[in-house]
Amino acid sequence: MSLLRRPVLVAVLAAALGWSATAVAGAAPDPGAPDAASAVLPTAVLPTAAVAIGDSFVSGEGAGNYLPVTDVNGVAQGFPGWSAPNANAFFCHRSANASLLKADLPGVQARFNLACSGGQPHDVANASGARAKGRTVASQLDQLRAVAGTHDIDLVLVGLGSNNSSFTFGDVASLCANRFIADAWTGWWEFWAGDVPQQPCAVSDLATEEEIAAATTETTAALRQLLTTLAQVDADGRHRVVFQDYTNPLPLDLLPQYHEEDGRDDTRDKFRDLGAERYAAGCPVHRASLAPGHVFSSRLGTVVQGSHAALSAEFPGADLVYLNVQRAFDGARLCEQGDSPANALATPIRLQDGPSGTFVTSLSGRDKIAVQRIANTCVTYFQTCQESWHPNAAGHAVLGRCLTGAAAATTRAVACVRAADGTITVG
Repeated sequence: MSLLRRPVLVAVLAAALGWSATAVAGAAPDPGAPDAASAVLPTAVLPTAAVAIGDSFVSGEGAGNYLPVTDVNGVAQGFPGWSAPNANAFFCHRSANASLLKADLPGVQARFNLACSGGQPHDVANASGARAKGRTVASQLDQLRAVAGTHDIDLVLVGLGSNNSSFTFGDVASLCANRFIADAWTGWWEFWAGDVPQQPCAVSDLATEEEIAAATTETTAALRQLLTTLAQVDADGRHRVVFQDYTNPLPLDLLPQYHEEDGRDDTRDKFRDLGAERYAAGCPVHRASLAPGHVFSSRLGTVVQGSHAALSAEFPGADLVYLNVQRAFDGARLCEQGDSPANALATPIRLQDGPSGTFVTSLSGRDKIAVQRIANTCVTYFQTCQESWHPNAAGHAVLGRCLTGAAAATTRAVACVRAADGTITVG
């Protein structure tokens, strides 16, 4: 379907020809009135727009080419430097390569990326800076209202749920990666390091069923506010809202070449060469953590699907589409093929040794003190590592193709799947 609907086309013709609103509707003007056609000003027609709302998976995190972001004070923030506070609006990381900007959306004349990396349901109706670790940007609904003042919103892409009051994607990723790095470089006998967890991640470490339920409730409440606001501010009251879920950057198992190095796998104590190899390839994680990670990502899908189902029932007349992208990166995840990360659709974990701007691509030959220092840089200056395990530019381009399919779909739920030959299908 074209996102520019027929009534809007009629209004455009009316404005161009100077017709009045009543004439377009079929009611003839009084022929006795002097200059009746020119007595009524043409109806204003706003240009159509598509908007992105939510977190890093729609803001464009990992795709590079980040654009300035207007902060809560109305000041456009460009890159502030690697040691700047992570609360700076720029670190919303709105990319020119984000999926919204790459999708083929017939009839859409303008696109507005209002999403913010690390965004939470809280940030939909509230200024992000009002919560811990938020950024200094206005609420996404306030930003949406500003867009609606100048544009007719026809499509809204929503990516929300991976960060919430119970857990965040960044914390989950850091937990599993840090356990692997600690296990690879630190022996059990090195008590000086403290009681550093080194075991693989379990499902319960990432998000419990209770936390998933709470996240669903929280996400649904925020999206209810979004739908209510759209009904109030959208020029013609017609818009499609696409609820996109999440894809896992890692496979169910690593390619065999990443299973062991120097005769050591990740089930024994201390395996530095293997740790360095997996870090270089972008997948510093225990093999035993991979399955729990996929349970976590599928549960994120249930958060989004649950919100979509609940709101579809509450708003039966709304045009709401659930877009499942959990298989959109099949065959092109980190360490799923050789030469990772060059051929993957996700960014590798990359750290800096201090906020230098130079990414460490190899940990080979580094001792445990150096590795600990590098890992701590991510904690102190989160912007130095926040791109890790997100879709890269090619990945966001794939998600853009998924969005193209969802925008044109005739059903309320579609899945975007990547075949072995790289073909993307949506249906």
